[in-house]
This record gives sequence, structure tokens and C-alpha cells, in this order.
Amino acid sequence: MKVLIRKVQITDPQSPHNGQVKDILIQNGFLSKIADQISDDANPVIESKDLQVSPGWVDLFANFGDPGYEFKETVESGALAAAAGGFTHVMLIPNTQPVVHSKSQVEYLVRKGFSLPVELHPLGAVSKNAEGKELAEMYDMHASGALGFTDGLNPIQSAGLLLKALQYVKSFDGTIIQIPDDRSIGAQGLMNEGVISTRLGLPGKPAMSEEIMVARDIKLARYTNSRLHFTGVSSRKSLEYIQRAKETGIAISCSVTPYHLFYCDEDLIDYDTNLKLDPPLRTRDDRDALREAVKNGLVDCIATHHLPHEWDSKTCEFEYAKFGMIGLESCFGVIGVCGIPVATWVQMNAINARNLFNIQQSVIKEGERADLTLFTADQAFRFEEKNIRSKSKNSPFIGQQLIGRVLGIINGEKSFLNN
Repeated sequence: MKVLIRKVQITDPQSPHNGQVKDILIQNGFLSKIADQISDDANPVIESKDLQVSPGWVDLFANFGDPGYEFKETVESGALAAAAGGFTHVMLIPNTQPVVHSKSQVEYLVRKGFSLPVELHPLGAVSKNAEGKELAEMYDMHASGALGFTDGLNPIQSAGLLLKALQYVKSFDGTIIQIPDDRSIGAQGLMNEGVISTRLGLPGKPAMSEEIMVARDIKLARYTNSRLHFTGVSSRKSLEYIQRAKETGIAISCSVTPYHLFYCDEDLIDYDTNLKLDPPLRTRDDRDALREAVKNGLVDCIATHHLPHEWDSKTCEFEYAKFGMIGLESCFGVIGVCGIPVATWVQMNAINARNLFNIQQSVIKEGERADLTLFTADQAFRFEEKNIRSKSKNSPFIGQQLIGRVLGIINGEKSFLNN
């Protein structure tokens, strides 16, 4: 395959061409030539107004439903959604049926990803069946390709179990990913506890349930001197705890979701079940704190928390709707609306994410393997259901005006281009 990208601005702080407009020729999956003008014959030839290219983006936390929930998403449909959203690497949480808690299940997902344009990185469960009771076979899963470990949608409630897990993964420099949530606090909560939940008559879940878990887990990470990543951070106080931990040298990192940056609990006034989320949308003040933390570098990455649900799970009373939304296709456009600079986004999801989870860095220079995302940063568009390649359509962003379009990805000799 021979691909020519014409007049593209290179956005890669690790590249000698960062900030320059160049032609890029890709042959057999490698960047063979980068110059002001390239006249070689190629197919396809890609050019577009205000086109930019960066190293391929990484998503840290997505559910592709396979095995067991293929009626919500398949590996194939999830990979297409990721590619359409500009992601060349996706880390898959283990909350499938059966749970990914052994090496054979990790190997199954790795094999299924061979033919796809997106590289799949399974995350192994910390505990058997993600039940939080007994450690799973983490070493075997790591040897088979598990990139990190998490109980995914089931935050680890036992401090003793998490302590053992943090000690265990040190033997291979592994990382534990945790959604910080004490499930004994506000166990019946459907949204953030506050003025809005009172007005809507819905049971609330206080931010304290998250903040207590963040404080506890930071102490465990400090005690073990191990690596811990918080994802889905949603409260101002949690950010303060994380900042202090980082300042004292604890190996803590964190990510936030695009929907926590875009929405707040005030947006639930219409009982949109697509906004029933876990962690829940917090206050406007919390949302603004998250945006500021992204811009100042406290937040390491954006994680989509892509969680597909079929029609029946969302088209029902708010009380009975499932938690979660899809987010791969809309993520970049949401970041644009939230005022996050492109350079910050690229640093977070093309570079930081790779560093945190030992994914090979992609640098835009001659001789390097092509692992690229093509996009325009300032183009406004209306996100429609036709833009969604996921098998499920549970997105509150349908009909929203977003900023920043993804043209496609090139990943070695495989590529995907949006229509």
C-alpha cells in the first residue's frame, strides 16, 4: 500500500516536523518520505482543507461487549467506532460474559484484533469474575498480552484486595485502573446528590463516595510504591487529592471522560436516560474544575468510557435505564467544544497514554511505522446518528454541534477513512 497525504500540518511534539505543513508518503506501513512536496504516485491520495496529523490516539477504557454481549457491541463494530473516532489503540475492560480473568480470554481478544484497523489491548480483571473477592491470574494474563488490570465497572471495594493487587503487579511493572467509588455510599443513587437531584425527585449519590475512595487508594499506592490510575474522576475535591499525591511523588495518574467535561447535573432536567452515568454528572463547578485540570496538565488522559447499550436498556423510565453511553465517535468533537487545545489533546491521548501503559510511541519522522490520526481541528458539524458505527446508539450528543472532525486513521498497512 502506498498512501500520500498532501499539505498536512504535523502535530507531534516529539517530531522534528512539529507545527510544519508537509507532504507525507507512506509505503508498506512506514513513513518513507516527509517533504514540502512529494510527486510520487500513490493510492489513495489524501488532502483536505486545514488537515492535521498526529500520532494515533489511545483510548484507555472501552467495552466492546465480546464475549457475551454481542447484541450491544461486537469487537468488529467497536473497532469501526474507534477508527471513526480517530483511535488506533483501544484498551478493553473485562466486564464481558465471561469476565476476562484468564490468559485464554486475553488471547481470544488479541487474536480477534489481528485483522482490524485498530489495535486491541485487553485489560485483565484484578479479581476472579470481577467480584472483588479473590485475585485473578494477573501474571499469566500479562504474559498473554493484558496491558493493565481493572475490575472495570466494578470498583474494587476491598482495601486488602487492592493492596495485594498493587503489590502483585510490581513484579512486572503493571498498572491497576480503578473507578473510584465507594458503593456503600449512596448505593441507590441515580445521579449526583444535590439541588438538582432534590428538584427532580431522584435519589442522589454524593461526590463523597468518590473522594473517600480516591483518598484511600492514594494511601495504598503510597504504601506499596505501585502504579495506580484513576479513571472517570468527576469531582473537584478528587482532583485536589490527586494533585497532592503527584506532588509528593506517588505513582498516581488519572483520566476524565468527555461527557464529564461537557455536561453537568443541570443537564438532567429532561430525564435523558443517555445521561444516566456512573460516575454521575457532577455540578457545574466540578465540571469547570475538570476542564481546568485538563488544560493545566493535572489530568493525564481522556478516557471515553464507551459503554454501548441496546435500545431497550435506554428507552425506558430513568429509574430502570442502564448506566453509560457510547463515546468513541463523538469524543474529539466534544473536546473541541470544551475548549481543550489540540496540542493538549495530542499530548494526553497520543503520548501520555502510551507512556502510562507501555504502548510503543509513534513519532512522525521518516523511517518510523505509520500510526497516525488525520483530523481537522476547527470544523464545526452536527453529530448525527449516521455518524455512529457502533452497534448501539445510546449517545446524548446526537443532534449536538461539535467542533473538530476525524478524517481517519492509518495503522501500519491498515487504514480507515471516514466518508
